[in-house]
Amino acid sequence: MATTTEETGRSSSAHSGSDGATPAPRGDGRFVDRHIGPREDDVRQMLDAMGYDSLDSLIDTLVPENIRDRRPLDLPPARSEQEVIAALQRMASQNTVFKTYIGMGYSDCFTPPVIQRNILENPGWYTAYTPYQAEIAQGRLEALLNFQTMVSDLTGLEVANASLLDEATAAAEAMTLSHAVSTSDAHRYLIDAGCHPQTIAVVETRAEARGIEVVVAPPATFEFDASVFGALVQYPSTEGKIEDFRAVCDRAHAVGALVTAATDLLALALLVPPGEWGADIAVGNSQRFGVPLGYGGPHAAFFATRDDYKRQIPGRIIGVSKDRSGQPALRMALQTREQHIRRDKATSNICTAQVLLAVIASMYGVYHGPEGIRRIAERVHRLAARFAEGVKQLGYEVAHAVFFDTVAIDVPAGQVPKIVAAARERNMNLREVTATRLGVAFDETTTETDLSDLLAAFALGRPADVDLTDVPMRIPAAQRRTTSYLTHPVFHRYRSETEMLRYLKQLEAKDLSLTAAMIPLGSCTMKLNATAEMVPITWAGFGGLHPFAPREQAQGYTELFRDLEAQLAEITGFDAVSLQPNAGSQGEFCGLLTIRAYHRARGEPGRITCLIPQSAHGTNPASAVMAGMTVVPVATDAGGNIDMQDLQAKAEKHRETLGALMVTYPSTHGVFEAGIRQVCEIIHANGGQVYMDGANLNAQVGLCRPGDIGADVCHLNLHKTFCIPHGGGGPGMGPIAVASHLAPYLPDHPVVPLGREAPCGTVSAAPWGSPSILPISWAYLALMGPDGLTEATRIAILNANYIAHRIKEHFPLLYSGTAGLIGHECILDTRPFKKSAGVDVEDVAKRLIDFSFHPPTVSFPVPGTLMVEPTESEPKRELDRFCDAMIAIRQEIREIEEGRAEPGNNILSYAPHTIADVISDTWDRPYSRERAGYPSAETREHKVWPAVGRIDRAYGDRHLICSCPPLEAYGEV
Repeated sequence: MATTTEETGRSSSAHSGSDGATPAPRGDGRFVDRHIGPREDDVRQMLDAMGYDSLDSLIDTLVPENIRDRRPLDLPPARSEQEVIAALQRMASQNTVFKTYIGMGYSDCFTPPVIQRNILENPGWYTAYTPYQAEIAQGRLEALLNFQTMVSDLTGLEVANASLLDEATAAAEAMTLSHAVSTSDAHRYLIDAGCHPQTIAVVETRAEARGIEVVVAPPATFEFDASVFGALVQYPSTEGKIEDFRAVCDRAHAVGALVTAATDLLALALLVPPGEWGADIAVGNSQRFGVPLGYGGPHAAFFATRDDYKRQIPGRIIGVSKDRSGQPALRMALQTREQHIRRDKATSNICTAQVLLAVIASMYGVYHGPEGIRRIAERVHRLAARFAEGVKQLGYEVAHAVFFDTVAIDVPAGQVPKIVAAARERNMNLREVTATRLGVAFDETTTETDLSDLLAAFALGRPADVDLTDVPMRIPAAQRRTTSYLTHPVFHRYRSETEMLRYLKQLEAKDLSLTAAMIPLGSCTMKLNATAEMVPITWAGFGGLHPFAPREQAQGYTELFRDLEAQLAEITGFDAVSLQPNAGSQGEFCGLLTIRAYHRARGEPGRITCLIPQSAHGTNPASAVMAGMTVVPVATDAGGNIDMQDLQAKAEKHRETLGALMVTYPSTHGVFEAGIRQVCEIIHANGGQVYMDGANLNAQVGLCRPGDIGADVCHLNLHKTFCIPHGGGGPGMGPIAVASHLAPYLPDHPVVPLGREAPCGTVSAAPWGSPSILPISWAYLALMGPDGLTEATRIAILNANYIAHRIKEHFPLLYSGTAGLIGHECILDTRPFKKSAGVDVEDVAKRLIDFSFHPPTVSFPVPGTLMVEPTESEPKRELDRFCDAMIAIRQEIREIEEGRAEPGNNILSYAPHTIADVISDTWDRPYSRERAGYPSAETREHKVWPAVGRIDRAYGDRHLICSCPPLEAYGEV
């Protein structure tokens, strides 16, 4: 790593102290001053209010000295926005974007400009949070309901979810669902040898962890008996072959097994959908519906199944319910299935959906409609059919007679390298299937000129004189789709760009994002996603590469990966990093698999006990179960700290089987636990490894490092600490950093080998997860530099403690550490108000919406509480606005306690208030309209109105509708 040119320490001039150095004053035009909210005068005022003379003294009091790292981070010095953009432009230019015909689940496409500019590049969409607060998320929820409807229609299955991470992990989730609903002790899973190799690898990795036996074979040879609970087929196959799987389904169902079809949405515009030929589940990738290739991601996978399995479907489902006034309203249905609520009983550990990408795909369907989608599909198929006829006339054999967009060509021995080289000369990449077989996959961007160039490459210098007139379809009538799809009016209304633009803006206006207000969510850092960081994601040099393009064509990405891995290793104190996990949940799973591989290599495969403190992050237990481990909970004390005696006792009790401890630091309770080193020592003394959940790394960067504390592996939520935006609930990235002894066991990839010595498997479809969003984190690190990163951590801690200080007399602080201080988040206890005023945590959260705030995290990790995290990006003015709102709400609760307002018939119980409420001709509530709609002076200047009133959660779960219903269904609501 390069060292900093100015070792300026980690404090600003206004409050330098124990670190002994004085950096340049804030306000000199550095990017850090754009990223951090409070100004120097604000910092002084906040510290004065809390009784501290410097920020150093606050940090020194809070962070245990035995874990402090007072060395400056060994990172390059901060650069300007202009320098960073130039550096990324240079990297992007080193990526060579060829026309790609590789296929394998990834296809080039056109992103309609109206969608690119108004969704992908629009902070109103990409800075929003997961739609837990449905009243201020109706826009995203409608877009996701469109996605579910589109997927359900095209697959011919009754219910679809709101997206998953990628096709391979969706296939693995399908295997898990198939196993979960099996009524027998079946333990074998059959996989079509024609599946994409990355899908097979990910499913095999998941199966091995769960003790499931996998058999990979051609579907015609599948042997179904009582030991088989499910099968996975590819439709069309990775080589393009279209098979009729009706007989496979019949044989599977005869023994009670489920069949999953990994499929292609565009192909289903022409092919009989899986739901019609007997498949129970359909999975795939919606990438070719308007989402750039991005060297592998992020892309939204889809998952559809029969109505029988809707309560086992992984991930999130958007459903139709009603609000207080009886009007239809959307919400995340069946939220009690969320893994952070169900913990080790969860159906999956999936946390991050790919919301932003699912929205893009859904809007691609809305914009084109069924006629447009079919037109694109027919054109792609026609090109493929004409190409197949052309190479046949050139003397080659087409391997599969029935196909959609991918043609497999058998060529004489020794000819593959020559044809590939001839294609490369024309800036084209082909797929080398075997030494004598090539694959050519067509897509929406392929032109007649491209077809001519392809045939010229196969002609190897000979004249490519072929007759391509009147070439028939290669899909026989029996396998052509006859049923309609995308029949809902939403897929027919918005054909002109004017109409589409207005629709997108109307949806955006129904949501609250960071463009409108602070989103003070504990555990889910919502900091500034700077424009300069976001600019590169739509550049062709990053977005146009196929994930399996030759490595020499991705030199810019190679440099970016190398830089990012080295910097994340320095920040965490570890030796190696894997960028493959494409979500925090996948990082947890991957980290535990790495630990298990390490134990196996040492001859201790029985180390499968995972200790998890009650203060750990909610996904941890679900991830441990998915990794084949047995969860043993560890108690916490009254202060929210790990109970050392209980930890010691359980570590010793399970000494022979102890595999790992999962610990979140600072804890999910918001506390820097002073005994964290001792915790690590206890685990190591009993043969285990320490997995540190990186969800709260935002409070560590520049102050302490997981590797120095004693952890062996941690994952990093790049979508939190390192500024990748949440995108309404995804994309995310969860790379893992490991100590040197675990490095050989990091994941590898079957298509693009990464050189691991003894990999734990493959956890994502693409070798580096979701590469096209990694420039965001690279830019953040480059813009901030070592001192800026440390300052961001310090201000994040200051902001959180300032909020806690201002409102602790009004809302009890559930946990705190030394001197009553917290980390970068705090938990406010609203449970006493249930008894004193009949007010619960939801009432407080919904009333905050009236103040134009997104509520904090509700009832996690402790039911009946609010977890607040302001981040370093919020200015003091916004922190005070939030505190003022909370104090005003406490006064409204006090009115009920004192008998001046009626329990159950008050301003909190009716919140949030829509504009329709306050302008209604009828007003029979015991408070004024003005107070309801404009509870503060600030809301008169700027107000985000909820699109609907408080939603009836139970109704939506009892009457589950999770696709765009016909208009008469809304009348029933």
